[in-house]
Amino acid sequence: MRVVIDEDMALLREGLSRLLGDAGFDVVGTAGDLPGLLKLVADTSPEVALIDIKMPPTHTDEGLQAAATAVLLPSSYLESRYADALLENRPASSGYLLKERVYDSAVLGDALRRVCAGECVIDAAIVAQLLGGGRTPGPLDDVSEREREILSLLAEGRSNHSICRRLVISPRTVESHVRTVFMKPDLAESPDNSRRVLAVLAYLQA
Repeated sequence: MRVVIDEDMALLREGLSRLLGDAGFDVVGTAGDLPGLLKLVADTSPEVALIDIKMPPTHTDEGLQAAATAVLLPSSYLESRYADALLENRPASSGYLLKERVYDSAVLGDALRRVCAGECVIDAAIVAQLLGGGRTPGPLDDVSEREREILSLLAEGRSNHSICRRLVISPRTVESHVRTVFMKPDLAESPDNSRRVLAVLAYLQA
């Protein structure tokens, strides 16, 4: 898998490059700011980019602006507004992990493969913060407690098989709950939208 890395701290940038190289990824280039990243993506056509959210020149949200391919955003900032913005603009092929999690090569590699496969991966700590905030009425207000648990795991990018193992329930039970959620209004699937992603968006962004 071809990966580019954008991180303004040279030591961390090189560390991530070595970590991914040792894990079998093909790191085709690194950059330290937004202009460098945009040129790198144009020159190398990577399958996925590992991009810091806050980087030069303004250290605000360049990582979100630069998301032009499958992208994983590691950040030191536990701020749900970044996850909100990511979900709104890129509900698939994207992820947001806290930096402390990307130092684990297994976690990082799994997240990169999943966003490259079209999934949305949000750090469990971010999901917890999103779910803990105030909510406004939405299409998923009447979901059951079990369906709420499943939605929370879907928001982390978990597969049905992973949800079965986590909740110790059968695949048929998971499928049944997911099917019930998909029958809610405003979750109609189209060529441009996956009901799985729409369900997560409806729940997190309500």
